[in-house]
Amino acid sequence: MSEAIKHECGIALIRLLKPLEYYQGKYGTTLFGLQKLHLLMQKQHNRGQDGAGMACVKFDLPPGKKYINRIRSNSATPIKSVFDKAYQEPESISKKHPERLQDVIWMKENVPFVGELFLGHLRYGTYGGNGVKNLHPLKRANNWKTRNLLLAGNFNMTNTDELLQHLIELGQYPQETSDTITVLEKIGHFLDEENERLYQELKKRGISKKEATDEIIKHIDLLPVLRESAKHWDGGYVIGGLLGHGDAFVLRDPAGIRPAFFYADDEIVVAASERPVIQTALNVPIERIKELEPGHALIIRKNGELRNERFIAPLPKKSCSFERIYFSRGTDRDIYLERKKLGFLLGEQVLESIHYDLKNTVFSYIPNTASVAFQGLVERLNAFTIEQIEEKILSEQGKLSRERLDVIFSTRPRIETIAVKDAKLRTFITTDNQRNDLVAHVYDVTYGIVRDNLDTLVVLDDSIVRGTTLKQSIIRILDRLNPKKIIIVSSAPQIRYPDCYGIDMARLDDFIAFRAAIALLKEHHNENIINEVYARAKAQENLPKEQIVNPVKAIYQPFTAEQISAKIAQLVKDSDIRAEVDVVYQTIENLHKAIPHHKGDWYFTGDYPTPGGNKVVNQAFINYVEGRKERAY
Repeated sequence: MSEAIKHECGIALIRLLKPLEYYQGKYGTTLFGLQKLHLLMQKQHNRGQDGAGMACVKFDLPPGKKYINRIRSNSATPIKSVFDKAYQEPESISKKHPERLQDVIWMKENVPFVGELFLGHLRYGTYGGNGVKNLHPLKRANNWKTRNLLLAGNFNMTNTDELLQHLIELGQYPQETSDTITVLEKIGHFLDEENERLYQELKKRGISKKEATDEIIKHIDLLPVLRESAKHWDGGYVIGGLLGHGDAFVLRDPAGIRPAFFYADDEIVVAASERPVIQTALNVPIERIKELEPGHALIIRKNGELRNERFIAPLPKKSCSFERIYFSRGTDRDIYLERKKLGFLLGEQVLESIHYDLKNTVFSYIPNTASVAFQGLVERLNAFTIEQIEEKILSEQGKLSRERLDVIFSTRPRIETIAVKDAKLRTFITTDNQRNDLVAHVYDVTYGIVRDNLDTLVVLDDSIVRGTTLKQSIIRILDRLNPKKIIIVSSAPQIRYPDCYGIDMARLDDFIAFRAAIALLKEHHNENIINEVYARAKAQENLPKEQIVNPVKAIYQPFTAEQISAKIAQLVKDSDIRAEVDVVYQTIENLHKAIPHHKGDWYFTGDYPTPGGNKVVNQAFINYVEGRKERAY
């Protein structure tokens, strides 16, 4: 994506199922769990660079020994910062007392991150601050082991106000209103209730307070805790949690919006936001890694028992298609093939846009994340070339000279590397003109490949969100090559609606497709549609979210996707650009052909998977009309 947007987060959970002596004997280290967590987080660094955190729970330490340790960092290199601190003490021991590295009991009692249970988190801050206090894992502390709760997640709730009210009705007095705190406190409340219920039963049986903790550990049931906690959640989420005594869980939203995968054998249980990182960290085949189903919780008991059970009724599955187009790493087998197919299916639109003239067209892509889709596009172009060659040969009816064959085979797609992103430029310049001039030099271009005023230049991007980078940088630098025409191709459809489940796309007027539709309405003197949509949105403002519908779809209804694309092309072309400019977007139909199992497309279609989505898009439109530059959730 040439336009950076913040998105998602990532989690990693590890539970070692054997005593630490086992890992010391087999792998030569008591830091096995920490090292695997480090690898899982590093391989998911794409999911969050605003901050990182990790926590470790140690089992069965004597009273007085610290059994929960946590590090969080919002430095410029947060993963490195977290693990530099985590490895600091073991490195010091290896220099001063190397023999202690072999003493498992001493290491567990004295080195913070030698333990059995780990939870890591990578953060992109879509809302709220990026101070250390905002970073996961969050901790809800208690002197009872079974009431200690650590929480980390990839989530965004649309109904934070409603969740806050529920906490107040439960008798709490929250000090913060963020969805992270409300989720933590909601789970914490029902965890407290479960502890109290078990304690009262044990008390009736004459069990002492000292003995009660061990009995609660044996009998505590997290499933009803999670079930009660999630009753009113509206959003996309994957949430991991650790309890102080050693139970752990990962739960996924009922529509499967956010991704989660897990692997288990007799040594280890691992959960993460992406599948290939588990393959890499543990060197296991893809077939042994399972997807956590929507509405399900993976619960790992302290005794090693693994449960994968439904905690909430699933909704129609609407897994985020943007994960597949861009966010998740393309090293996942299925994602790689889906991205190739996205590019392949664009082929016919691209061929039409160049009038099937391969001879006078150069094909390339920006940025590197679009490379796999570009491979698919090239495959389609090559297939078209072969079809053309076959037709020409057959039409010659066997009367072919070598010279004629050379001519027939000479036409093939011209694939070139046209633009390469330069090192990130930093500046203290504050004037718009100076800043825009700097932005326009973010990419270096290859001169001499495009023929002046003759060639069309087709450049593939994985998505076009705001259009700002196109206008200020990409089109401007491509125009220096003097092409006759520039065609920008997006492997994703037009982004028309805000996301409210974790991606930082909250305001309608940020989207070039929305601005294009508004411009078309005004050109066609249909401003009344804007007023009607505003009135419908205002009329629903105080309705329960379950009764709200999305009226913003009416903004786009008078126009075809091609008309909106044509207007986008006008909006991203400055008056001093010499080349013609065209924009081609993926169709919704081809999106679903390429990615059939991840049909979450609300940012393209306005079809939100939860009621809270409709509430958010209404508020976003109200904010736009009223000129309020604020988030809709």
